Amino acid sequence: MPAPARHSCPRGPLISAEGINGVGKTYLTNRAVEALDDEHKPLMLDEFAQWANGRPGLGGALLRALYEASDDDPFLRGGTPLAEALLLMAIKRHDLDTVIPHLSRGRAVIEGRSADSTAVCQALLLHPGNPDAALATARDLLDLSASYRPLPDMTILVTDDAAQAVARAQDRDGRVFTEEQAAFMRAAAALYEQLAATDPRRYRVVDRRTVDEHQAAEQIRGWIHEARGSRGCLSEPWQGAWAACLCCGRPIAADAA
Repeated sequence: MPAPARHSCPRGPLISAEGINGVGKTYLTNRAVEALDDEHKPLMLDEFAQWANGRPGLGGALLRALYEASDDDPFLRGGTPLAEALLLMAIKRHDLDTVIPHLSRGRAVIEGRSADSTAVCQALLLHPGNPDAALATARDLLDLSASYRPLPDMTILVTDDAAQAVARAQDRDGRVFTEEQAAFMRAAAALYEQLAATDPRRYRVVDRRTVDEHQAAEQIRGWIHEARGSRGCLSEPWQGAWAACLCCGRPIAADAA
C-alpha cells in the first residue's frame, strides 16, 4: 500500500532580512518585493530602527524603552547585554504574534531583522575581541530565542565590504560613527557571515562585493519565491509535541504517529 500523504500546512513562509547597517538589506528587499506579482506580495515588517517611535503596542513600547536606556546608541547598547537580549527576543515574539493571522492565510512575512541580529550584536557585547567565543554565544542565543518562538524559515543575509556599509549608513542617517562604532559594525559583519556558515539550510547569502544592485535584488526575489513552496507546521517551541500548529491548528506530531 502507498504511504499516506503527509500533511502540508497552508501557512506562508516566515523570512528575515539581516545584515549590518548600510548593506542595503531594506532597499534590496523592497526592490525584490516590488518585482513580485500582487498576488504574492509579502507582508513587510520594518526593522527596529524604522518603527521605534511610530508603531503602537507592546513591541513599540519595549523598543522605546531600549532606545531610552541606550542614550541614542545606534546599536541599542545600554550596558546590560543579556537583559537587552531578552527584551529584543520579547519584541520578536510580539512580532510573531501579530503576523500569525497573515501566515495562516498563506501570506509570506518578511521581518526586517529577526533573532540573528540579536544573537550577533549581543554576543559581540558579551565577548569583545574574542570572535570564537562570540560565535559560540551567538549560536547559544539563537537556541535561546528558538525556545521563545520559531526561527525564520529562511534568513536572507546581505553582506558587503564593511567600510562601504559604514559610509552608506552615515550618509543615510546623517551621522558620523565613532571609530568604536565602526569597529563594532566590522565585527558584526564578520560574525554574521560566520553564523550563516553554520546553518546553510536556513541562510541565503547575497554578497554585494560580487553582484550589482539588480543582480542582488533578483537573487532575493528568487529566494522569496522559492520560500513559498510547501512548508511544515509552525510549532510552539515551549509546548509539547502534540501542541497544535500556530497556523492550521493541527497537532504537530500527528504525522509522526
